[in-house]
Order: sequence, then C-alpha cells, then structure tokens
Amino acid sequence: MAYPEVQDKAEDLKPPVIQVGVIGWIRTNLFNGWLSSLLTLVSLYILAKTVPPFFRWAFLDAAWNTAGEACRASQGACWSVVTKNLRFIIFGFYPYHLHWRPLLAMIMLFVLLFLSRERSNWKPWLLYSWLIGLGAMGLLMRGGILGLEPVESSQWGGLPLTLLLSVFGLTAAYPLGVILALGRRSRMPAIRYLCVVYIELIRGVPLISLLFMASIIFPLFLPEGITINKILRAQVAIILFTAAYIAEVVRGGLQAMPKGQYEAAESLGLNYYQTMRLVILPQALKIVIPPTVSILISAFKDTSLVVIIALFDVLKTTQSVLSNPEWMGFSREAYIFLALLYFLGCFSMSNYSRKLEKELSAGEL
Repeated sequence: MAYPEVQDKAEDLKPPVIQVGVIGWIRTNLFNGWLSSLLTLVSLYILAKTVPPFFRWAFLDAAWNTAGEACRASQGACWSVVTKNLRFIIFGFYPYHLHWRPLLAMIMLFVLLFLSRERSNWKPWLLYSWLIGLGAMGLLMRGGILGLEPVESSQWGGLPLTLLLSVFGLTAAYPLGVILALGRRSRMPAIRYLCVVYIELIRGVPLISLLFMASIIFPLFLPEGITINKILRAQVAIILFTAAYIAEVVRGGLQAMPKGQYEAAESLGLNYYQTMRLVILPQALKIVIPPTVSILISAFKDTSLVVIIALFDVLKTTQSVLSNPEWMGFSREAYIFLALLYFLGCFSMSNYSRKLEKELSAGEL
C-alpha cells in the first residue's frame, strides 16, 4: 500500500539537469563518449578558424554597390558583380523594359507551387488554376496578343528559362516514367521489350549527348524550311532522360509490393487499370518517394547543362557577366550567388518530399 505523501514526493522528483534541456542535448549528441567529444572539439576548432575570416570577407569588408575597379581595392567580397548585373543574371537578353513580364510569370509560378504544396488543395480548382496560370505565363513570356509586345524565345534566358526547363521538365517526366515502369512489367512482350530498350538506351548515354542530338543532329532530319524551337528540343531531351531514371525507381517500388495486394484487388473484381490506380501505385509511389526526389533534384541541377548548346539559362548569364573585363576575377562571388539559387530549389524539393512522406505515413506503426 502506497502512502499519499510518498506519492507526492515521487511526483516532485525531476530528472537531472544534465539529462534534459539544452545541456542534456549537448551531452547526448556532442559529448557522448571520448570519440564524440574529440570530434566535437576538432569541429569547434575548425569553425573558429574559418567562420570569422569568412564572415569578415563576406560581410564586413565586402563591397555591395561599387564599380569593378573599386572592388579590386576592397579586401572583402565584391557582391557588386551580382547587384550591378542582377537584372541580366535573372532575365538574360529579355528586353530590359519588359522585365516585369517574366517577373510576373515567375511570381505566378511560385504561387501555384506554394498552393500545390498542401494536399488539402489537391482539388479540381487547383488543376484549373494551373491550366490558366500556364496559359497566362506563356502569354506573358511570348506576347504578341492583347497589346503585349512579342518577344522571340531566343531572347528568353536567365532564371525564367531555368525554371521553365526544370519545373515543366520534371512535371512531364514523372508520369512518363510511371508509364514506362508499368510497361516494363507488362505481360505483353512487345510493350515490355520496347520499354526495356528505351530505358536501357537512354540510361546508357549522358544527358549532354541527348542535348547535342536535340540541338544539332535532330534538325538535320527535318524537311527543308521546318524548324523546331531550340528550347522545346532541349525540354524534350531533359524529359526523355529523366523519365528513364524515374521508371527504374518506380519499377523497384512495384516489385516491392506483396503478391497479396494483387490477389486482394483481383478478389474485389478490379481490372488492371483499377488495380494499379487504386491499390498498387498509391503504395508503390509512396515507397519510392526518397529515391524519386533524389533523381528529380539531380535533374533540376542538370538543367544547367543546356549552357553547352548556347541556351542562356541562369548559369550562362552569370558566365556572360564574368566575361566582361570589368568583372573578371570575381567568379567566387557570382558562383556563390548561383549556388544559393540552386540550393534554394533543391532544398525546397527535399523539404516538401519529407513533408509529403510524413503525411502519407500518418497512422502507420
């Protein structure tokens, strides 16, 4: 029999301070054993030697809005290479007085992506919003109607072109990859072998070769007088390349599904289409979210390869700025800014994938 005063004293007992709170976290994660303590001390020493000088170079002694010659006399970073050329880096050769149009198009794209982030918004109105938004973005970029000055696609560049190649390329590559994965597991030999040949052929060559073929070789087979937009050719090459890798990831998810799932669907009288749409694919695609996102992130970064076929994406516009004699020698600052843009894109994709995976796994043990 427990006495009330003993129970009250037991409830008043709290864990030691060194096991809870900030101190407890530090002790558990940074000084849990001699090896952990040694690595922590070494890391702190390296940070103490590198962070203050970098902070002084990047911020305290930096030049933010000066000419190139003035930057050379500065002891710190020359961020003026970015601030003075920001509009060209972002918009490329798009007419200067029309920069509001690609800016508005990018804002619309970011708003649609933000709305699509929440699964509660995955309703018909969101699909209609995307269709209307895509049309409006194409109208803003191209012009030619509603009083908008026409702008040739050869003048598109910078960040809008990078977003165009990445967002629309990844959006189109994912469903194509799912179809290829289903085709590779088809019971019809013709479809299965066709998908196998396509996947292995595309995965056996680098993306650079596909971009060269789309830019240089493919036009040679077109009838005289017929041309296809260079951006569209690069877009198709990126879609075909990415879809082959996604197909193999999705195929792994399909093979991981227990045979009982197929038998359960068959016992309910579901046909092949219903089985895949309602039973198999929802589970398989959830399983392969991490590797799929890894491929999508790699594809997002690989869009920078279009620089080799003379498309002025954000990498090419940055390199063009650095070829100006006034800004030669400041490549560190320019590429740090460029790396930050790519990091924000990749981190956003990774963060959303973790959020989606957590939501889809809610309720599981």
